Amino acid sequence: MSDDIRGMTAELAADPDSLVFLELGEALRRRGQPDAAFKVARTGLTRYPELARAHDLCARILCDRGERDRAFDAWVKALELDPGLVSAHKGLGFLYYQAGDLASAERHLAYAGQADPGDAGTAAALERVRAGRQPVPPSAPGPVAASGPPASAPVAPVAPVPESEAGPEPLAATAGLPFSFEEASASPVQDAVFAGLDGGTDGLLLVDSAGLRLGGGLRNPEGADVADSVAALLAGVSKEAARTARLLGLGEWGGLAVECGDGNLFLSTPTESTLLLTVRGLDIPMARVARFAERASLAARDWLERNE
Repeated sequence: MSDDIRGMTAELAADPDSLVFLELGEALRRRGQPDAAFKVARTGLTRYPELARAHDLCARILCDRGERDRAFDAWVKALELDPGLVSAHKGLGFLYYQAGDLASAERHLAYAGQADPGDAGTAAALERVRAGRQPVPPSAPGPVAASGPPASAPVAPVAPVPESEAGPEPLAATAGLPFSFEEASASPVQDAVFAGLDGGTDGLLLVDSAGLRLGGGLRNPEGADVADSVAALLAGVSKEAARTARLLGLGEWGGLAVECGDGNLFLSTPTESTLLLTVRGLDIPMARVARFAERASLAARDWLERNE
């Protein structure tokens, strides 16, 4: 046993409430002792069930143990507690990749890359995912079917990621397996949910509670498609708005207007589990933006109810 691990073990024994369990669990994981690491992480999680980093640690250890379904659930829980936890987005991106859900993998890795632009490993993984989403030439052999858990709990890593404070580097050893490169088809919501509205999908973005795009599209002033990146950033906004309204004693929130230097934004909630972002230029008064957002919310709600 290394001196560092021995010292952290002694510290945790002296103070069972110490957060040193996070470092100890990670050290044991990196040393190749996943069972011992999980025991430490699980004990810490019982003391800190609302700590996102504890769920993140458990997820990485579970991946090392081959329990990818449970790892997926642990990372989802981590993002519920901390929607901006980069390591959880990386982990889910890796898991979605092997499951063949490249669209979801791209969304999570795009968020991680935007939050940590200096991480070359995430950038390389994102590039590989995006390359995999290109149409397969007719002469190419058919895609390898993804195996493992169902689509609701996708699994495994995408590419080697350099060791970092949060990166689950042991997963890199599985790179090179016969991943599925089947192109993930676009959700029909993206094409149909806002059909008939003035402007169609332009400047409308429907997002689920996990920060994944359900419908609409969004481009920045330079014309680049930023819909998926913005969708990931919107994860958790509804919960934060609800918590703020509750703390202020304002009741349930129904809309949030944001005036920016180059445009007006309006956030609304078509359903309890979705969020709608409406973006319009400064030439459109905020009152009109809010009215248009209400119409778009009704359209989104109607589409979701018809396609449940």
